[in-house]
Amino acid sequence: MMELLTDEHRLIQQSAREFTENEVRPIERKMDQENWYPRDLLRKLGEMGFLGADTPEEYGGSGIDSLGYVLVLEELSKVSPAVGIITEVQASLVAGGIALYGTEEQKEKYLPKLVSGEIVGAYALTEPGAGSDAANLKKTDKKEGDVWVLNGTKLFITQGTEADVIIVFARTGDPKERHRTITAFIVEKNMKGFRVGSKLEVMGIRGTGTAELVFDNVEVPEENILGQLNGGFKIAMELLNVGRLSVAAISVGLSQGALEESIRYSTERKAFGVKLAQHQAISFYLAEIYTLTQAARVMTYDVAVKRDKGQDIVMDAAAAKLFASRVAVKVSDLGVQIHGGYGYSKDSLVEKLYRDAKLMEIGEGTSEILKYVISKRLLKGLL
Repeated sequence: MMELLTDEHRLIQQSAREFTENEVRPIERKMDQENWYPRDLLRKLGEMGFLGADTPEEYGGSGIDSLGYVLVLEELSKVSPAVGIITEVQASLVAGGIALYGTEEQKEKYLPKLVSGEIVGAYALTEPGAGSDAANLKKTDKKEGDVWVLNGTKLFITQGTEADVIIVFARTGDPKERHRTITAFIVEKNMKGFRVGSKLEVMGIRGTGTAELVFDNVEVPEENILGQLNGGFKIAMELLNVGRLSVAAISVGLSQGALEESIRYSTERKAFGVKLAQHQAISFYLAEIYTLTQAARVMTYDVAVKRDKGQDIVMDAAAAKLFASRVAVKVSDLGVQIHGGYGYSKDSLVEKLYRDAKLMEIGEGTSEILKYVISKRLLKGLL
């Protein structure tokens, strides 16, 4: 597997590893304990080029390919999966979405500032009554003259408290038409009627500015439609494919972080006169964590390579995310078990990783939705 990595990939990996140790590790505890969003860190991520992986170089993109981007997310997420999520939303869902579907004017206006971290982006799809069923959006919009008027609420929006620009998916026609009448809009925070609702207190992946967003007769000009009118569902699904690859990479990083912490602790701590790692039960846990993490890594890297080759990744990205997220939950659980009482303490990194891991099975498509996506592809034309 490692022969996939070129010298350039290894340089990206090393840069991300050093950045994580120097910039992320010192603040990960504050992010988690205070649910604090690291605004300055976003700019630093931009300076490193980590936010420009899915943006063409002419708009400030970094030229990092999908495999390189996966390596970045993996390294960041060893210490802070929350920073991995921030990077994914900014780089893939928002900047990547505008890069793929935006007009020339939209690209020139937003992309350089997004990839530099000068402005914060958010991706607003989920509503109180529409999570996994993305076609069930209720938020209403109507056209008045040359503007669209947006009303409704979005929920669980990463970077919502900080966002300067938001890709908002809204109903623009008969709800009975479901996915055929959804449109993506680019909304700016200074538009009248837009406000941040409640900042959400969540179990894990804290410090990402997760919030409720409220739209009260927000007037959005026609030129702020992203892609085509009523073409928003396709955009949402395409971006979620990339998001699933990203979450798989974050899950791999989280699992690797749990492994490294468990090796460190079990080779330092003693029980019954010998180091923990010398007890067969603990050494077998370490072996299981390593094996599961490697399997998830192979699947994730494979999807990244396929994406770089321009191949269809819908099913493979779903499978990688399904498996890697399950692995993250399993190995972080084992990491806590290896640490014993200390693993249950807020002073332990594995305790945080354990809480963080659960979102991997929920965000960018629940495990149940991913099984549906995979099975539908497998059985296409056979039933």
